[in-house]
Amino acid sequence: MKNKEAELIPTRASLLHRLKNWQDDSSWRDFFNIYWKLIYGVGRKAGLSDAEAQDVVQETLISVAKHMPTFRYDPSIGSFKAWLLNMTRWRIIGQLRKRQPTANRAGSGSTRRTDLVEEMPDPNAFDLDQMWEAEWENNLLQAALQNLKPQLDPQKIQIFDFYVTKEWPPAKVAERFGVSLDQVYQIKHRMTEALRTEVERLAKEMV
Repeated sequence: MKNKEAELIPTRASLLHRLKNWQDDSSWRDFFNIYWKLIYGVGRKAGLSDAEAQDVVQETLISVAKHMPTFRYDPSIGSFKAWLLNMTRWRIIGQLRKRQPTANRAGSGSTRRTDLVEEMPDPNAFDLDQMWEAEWENNLLQAALQNLKPQLDPQKIQIFDFYVTKEWPPAKVAERFGVSLDQVYQIKHRMTEALRTEVERLAKEMV
């Protein structure tokens, strides 16, 4: 899982190539739908407010748009995933640094200014790479689940959700849906295997 809703389609090299055309609204919409939650989620985990994280999404995607006409994807140099992380990293740090002037202007005494500065997250105190990886894996899992939904019985999806995501006891899940304990265990096992296979398929298509 280390090596996205129906909209969270893996970014293929072909999509990156289409992004060179700024007027290709469809491709840019696909790209936004793929990555905005990833960028936003990392920003929030890094200590940004909702508004700040939204700004990071906007600034990062604008920067990507500016780079795309001359961007050349070369997997031998590095992944697009790593390049996008670096773009996001600088925007997150930029948002944290924007708080400094506000903190210096707040209050009338030096003690208040010091307190406000100390409250700001240190850009070096968190591991963005780890946060990015966690969000990336979560997006892959959500994409896999969304892709599998049309193929599965809705009740089985609910059983899996209550048992695995909501962490209900298996006996309670069985009673809630009127199935046996064995069926609950079987559904969990089959869903887990199907998700693992789909996640692996999606991961191979990432660039």
